[in-house]
Amino acid sequence: MFKNILIPTDGSEVARKAIKAGVKFAQSLGAKVTGYYAIVLLPPSVYGDGDLIDKSLMNTLDRLAHATGEKYLEEIAKAAEEAGVEYSGFITRPPSAYEGVIDAAKKKKCDAIFIASRGRSQLKNLVLGSVTQKVLSHSKLPVLVYR
Repeated sequence: MFKNILIPTDGSEVARKAIKAGVKFAQSLGAKVTGYYAIVLLPPSVYGDGDLIDKSLMNTLDRLAHATGEKYLEEIAKAAEEAGVEYSGFITRPPSAYEGVIDAAKKKKCDAIFIASRGRSQLKNLVLGSVTQKVLSHSKLPVLVYR
C-alpha cells in the first residue's frame, strides 16, 4: 500500500505519540519513514524595518531552530531504528509549516503523510489556524491524522 510515509513533528507531546503510532504503522506495511521538521521564523520585517534585529541574532536563532529540529528528528530516527524501519530525516525553512509538510512529502517522494492533531477547539482553530487542517485541505496525498 504505502512505501514511504512522511511523519512531521513539532516536538509537542501529541507529535511524540504520533511518531510512535506512525512508525508502528509503517512497520506493519513494510514502509520506510521520512521525518520532517519545518523551521518557520518570522522575517525581521515583522519587527519593523529590519534594523531592530541584527544579522548575528538572526543567525543564532536559525542555528538554534536547526538544532531543535535535529533533536526532534532524532526521536523519529530512534523509534524507527527500534522498530527496524528504514528512516531518513529532512529539515527545511518553508514560508509556512503546512506548505513545508506538503513540499517535503513531494520532494522525498512520500505516498502518505502521518500527522498529529492537537485537537484544539473549533474556535481556537478558527483564530490560530491548524497546520493539520491546512495539510488535509491542500495535500493531494493521503493524510492520516493521529489524535
